[in-house]
Amino acid sequence: MRGLLALTNVQIESALKDGDLISPPSTYALLIALRAMKQPLLVITASSKAAEELTNELLELHSDTLEFPAWETLPHERLSPSSDTVAKRISTLHALKDRERNWVVVAPIRAVIHKINSQIVDTEPIYLERGKEFDLTHLQEELVHFAYKRTDLVEKRGEFAVRGGILDIFPPDQDHPIRIDFFGDEIEEISFFAVADQRTTQTISLPIKVLPCRELMITDEIRDVARDRSKKVESELLNKVADGLQPEGMESLIPLLVYDLKLLSDFLPKNFEAIFIEKERVIGRITDLLVTNEEFREAAWSSAAIGGKAPIELGRMDQTYVDWDELISNLDDYRDFRQFGGPEDQFIDLQPIEALRNNGDKLIELLSDALSAKKKIIFSLSSRGMIDRYASILRDANLPVELQFPLNSAPTSGYIALTASTYRSGFSNEEFLFLTERDATGNQSGMAERLPSKRRKNIDPLTLRSGDYVVHEQYGIGRYLEMTQRSVGGVIREYLVIEYAPAKRGQPGDRIFVPTDALDLVSKYIGGETPTVHRIGGGDWIKSKSRARKAVREIAGELIRLYAARTSAPGFAFSVDTPWQRELEDNFSYVETVDQLSTIEEVKRDMERPYPMDRLVCGDVGYGKTEIAVRAAFKAVQDGKQVAILVPTTLLVQQHFKTFSDRYAGFPIKVAGLSRFNSTKESKEIISDLKSGSIDVVVGTHRLLSNDVQFRDLGLVIVDEEQRFGVEQKEQLKKLRTTVDFLAMSATPIPRTLEMAITGIREMSTITTPPEERHPILTYVGPQDEKQIAAAIHRELLRDGQVFYIHNRVESIERTAIKLKELVPEARIRVAHGQMSESMLEDVILSFWNRDFDVLVCTTIVESGLDIPNANTLIVERADNFGLSQLHQIRGRVGRGRERAYAYFLYPIDKPLTEVAIDRLNTIATNTELGAGMQVALKDLEIRGAGNLLGGEQSGHIAEVGFDLYMRMIGEAVQDYKSGIIETEEISHECKIEIPVDAHLPESYIDSERLRLDIYRRLADIKDPSEIKPIEDELLDRFGQMPDPVITLVRIATLRATARKAGIHEMIFQGKNLKISPIKLPDSKQIKLQRLFPGSLYKGPTNVALVALPAQKWSPLGEKRDVRDTSLIDWATGVLQELT
Repeated sequence: MRGLLALTNVQIESALKDGDLISPPSTYALLIALRAMKQPLLVITASSKAAEELTNELLELHSDTLEFPAWETLPHERLSPSSDTVAKRISTLHALKDRERNWVVVAPIRAVIHKINSQIVDTEPIYLERGKEFDLTHLQEELVHFAYKRTDLVEKRGEFAVRGGILDIFPPDQDHPIRIDFFGDEIEEISFFAVADQRTTQTISLPIKVLPCRELMITDEIRDVARDRSKKVESELLNKVADGLQPEGMESLIPLLVYDLKLLSDFLPKNFEAIFIEKERVIGRITDLLVTNEEFREAAWSSAAIGGKAPIELGRMDQTYVDWDELISNLDDYRDFRQFGGPEDQFIDLQPIEALRNNGDKLIELLSDALSAKKKIIFSLSSRGMIDRYASILRDANLPVELQFPLNSAPTSGYIALTASTYRSGFSNEEFLFLTERDATGNQSGMAERLPSKRRKNIDPLTLRSGDYVVHEQYGIGRYLEMTQRSVGGVIREYLVIEYAPAKRGQPGDRIFVPTDALDLVSKYIGGETPTVHRIGGGDWIKSKSRARKAVREIAGELIRLYAARTSAPGFAFSVDTPWQRELEDNFSYVETVDQLSTIEEVKRDMERPYPMDRLVCGDVGYGKTEIAVRAAFKAVQDGKQVAILVPTTLLVQQHFKTFSDRYAGFPIKVAGLSRFNSTKESKEIISDLKSGSIDVVVGTHRLLSNDVQFRDLGLVIVDEEQRFGVEQKEQLKKLRTTVDFLAMSATPIPRTLEMAITGIREMSTITTPPEERHPILTYVGPQDEKQIAAAIHRELLRDGQVFYIHNRVESIERTAIKLKELVPEARIRVAHGQMSESMLEDVILSFWNRDFDVLVCTTIVESGLDIPNANTLIVERADNFGLSQLHQIRGRVGRGRERAYAYFLYPIDKPLTEVAIDRLNTIATNTELGAGMQVALKDLEIRGAGNLLGGEQSGHIAEVGFDLYMRMIGEAVQDYKSGIIETEEISHECKIEIPVDAHLPESYIDSERLRLDIYRRLADIKDPSEIKPIEDELLDRFGQMPDPVITLVRIATLRATARKAGIHEMIFQGKNLKISPIKLPDSKQIKLQRLFPGSLYKGPTNVALVALPAQKWSPLGEKRDVRDTSLIDWATGVLQELT
């Protein structure tokens, strides 16, 4: 987009020299870039969002642009800013050390008045590059000093792990974690690796810069100051810092512990100029910020009065922010860019573009007039697909077009230059016209960088703590104690120790040692609260299993009938993707996560099959399920079919209608919304258009299921928030399901339909990856306090955000709204609840969506599906009265944008909480990670028991045998039934291999018990020898060269997989024989057995072969050689090949 800079003229040049400028906001980036050619600049905006958008535009015009973000937290909050925010801030400060370049630093006012710890700028980063030498122990100490956290598995920014000579680290400014291979003290190789499977992806040749993760680094000097301060003030935080720890929220102590505090302006070159974007707004923001900060301090004191932690008051705390006067005294030269001004101000001769709102004729007319006036024309779009599409539209209208991508020089008049950029809005004057996609269509897809995402975890170690309940398939429910190594006959193996109920009363519990190669028989118990521990060899476990099996068979039969009906019904096979489909997908303004891409692929493959699709997409709240529906519906419409999208509430109809209309803008697709919100006349029109086929996609509530709604050619039904529909609607849907393609979406991670999905009757896709740049929601659980509420609302208003306030009693909701108005007079507040008339409710929600007011006081009506990215604070009164999945669903209403979200779950101070309420609130407070839906749902299962999970009659069986085993049983039962319909897989069985060789994972190779368990579990689960190679590669990649016991372990796993495939249950060494059973040997093989292995024996009736060991080899030293080395495995593998 550098070509835009060449469009300047004399009037713009002279106006830029000094003084305030009056110009449309869309021109600010251009004016700043032109000014930056002369000197360095500090650009100050009122909000973080404005700073981020301006940075993106400026980067297209001036490459030396830096963003300096503000902390998402306020100093008194005891919350640390996120590591990627800190990394951006530190990177910017380090870049500013280069005084030769004309830097443009864009920062929100909150970051500009916030005093910075200069210690982080003086600390030199660690540079890691190939060939450089480091003492690994010293490097680990450095990383801990830089506030990196040591773990056994690197998954989040700011973590590192060391395994032998391999260092994994995730610097906060990188998109992927990095693996560093040492050879001795020298770095041999550096490469990126994926969080998902922990495998390296690409090698790095450039040096890696490792920056600190936090803005306070604990040095000896800082510890001494903290120790000294803690004598005057009792503070847990200060004590932890004095002990050299790095607690959450320690940044709030910076003004107390660090004397050398500076402002951002102190780090800029001497000749810099400050530019305020709308100065009046910035001044108002400073006042609000100082008041809100003070409110948080007072709220902390009032919570201290009822047993909370007291804030630290030592005078210096108030030095965190400076006021307007102090800021101005630090700026020698400043000016203001704004939209409006008086006669004495300098007006720039640039006009904004009037929005065309998808009016193609108006666009053609505007461009034709500009060509006639011999203007230079630039039309900026968001993606290559959009450029190609508009090029063909404009050529069809006989307009001259030229693709200039990238636009490095100014276009000449006489044609339209099409290019791509992130520019949001355009502008024009007498000489040129600069137009953007947003001007033309009213929405912009934005150029998303296609960064690989933080992926779904394929590596999810089986975390077992001592005392956890586990289920062993043969012995029942026991208690896990520890993992231990045992040496039997000189051979070392690792075992899991599980304790069962004692055989005789008063005796200690019986224990079993489960070898790690039989880990596939053990699963963690999920079911009731505290299960009964079984006795080894008792009848209880066998009875429980057979009861569950019987129930499972009945379910399986029913499921199979459904499956048979669906697969035998004739369906419509949709055709493969068209170029339009690719264009629509290119215009998606976010980065697709890996799960999203794989789910979209699965849905498309299902649609292309000749029988009806029945797929369930499970994904946590806000993980991009709607985009999957957008693409599936588009594919169906391409083949002339109609699509019905069924949603539970009228609010969602509005929202999806807007989303689908926006995404299909510019394509000849007609979308309609059908709900009670339509007038009778509108409804009639929509219904007749559906019948005639002129509407392609309809979004509606269960009104769509009425008898009067008929489609001309329905091809796809999409059901959103499936768990919200009742039995009757489900029955009506079932009739459709056998003839049209069916796509259900649900955010509740364990829906009622789960067992159908898990067993493969319905196909299931799960989306477990958060979209890029999502932050976990900061969750606060505590007593209700007015000051805290006022401070939380003020903090959200500071960043132009909105607030959900949940008060679940209709009779007192108006009083609550009036009380909030008294607490926060400047906030615009409205009320929403289910007893309002439909039109009033719609009006309130739509106004909230359009940002017409700030605080929505409502009942749980917002629980399902509302998507308001600008609402990022949630306050819930009487949170102790809510169910766990309800709390999770409500919390999912916030944190849907890139801003850090806050959820306050409050309970009354004066009423005691029940035990269940305490459990629930603890769970919601601890499971704040992205995608915690599954953990919350499983915990819900534990708290409530498995009552309404899969329908009443099954709950008892789940509690008896545990969720995992129950699911496995359904799977096996379905597999049995399927034999009549489709090809079956063989039933898996245990295979026991006992060979006297050292086969284990030494602690010196993998020191984390959790990771060892994970590898053992995966080796035990292997069904086919071909699955071994990936695990072998992974071990080499993640942990380095494999020692002998590990190589042996892998070879035994290969042998077990081969034996299992051949239907063998055990291969055990007994004395001088290898016992193999069961194995059927025809006469020819029996003769072969005697010929190849003299002295062997085959027992026909029991199908057991006893294969004689080879004679012991003679040694020149005269000693007897024990046949215990790894050649035994080769020999046993050879035996197996010969006999099977």
